[in-house]
Amino acid sequence: MDRIYNGMPATDLGTEGWSKPWSGGNGGSCVEALRLGDGRVALRQSTDPGGPALIYTRHEMESFINGAKAGAADFLLAGSGAACD
Repeated sequence: MDRIYNGMPATDLGTEGWSKPWSGGNGGSCVEALRLGDGRVALRQSTDPGGPALIYTRHEMESFINGAKAGAADFLLAGSGAACD
């Protein structure tokens, strides 16, 4: 692949290796993740697998995950009981 960039079609990253890193019960509308060869992480919406991929550095993902574990992202779920399959 010549260039990996934020917003590129997720299918340009291939169809193998995408996974749903957590599960729940909202009917399958989930975020899927793909670890790229250079350590970055691509995210896409499972209901739109050919849509745009968001590309994050390892440091960005580590900061987000650590913050979410510490409760810093709890405001995103205020009033919502949605979970992912």
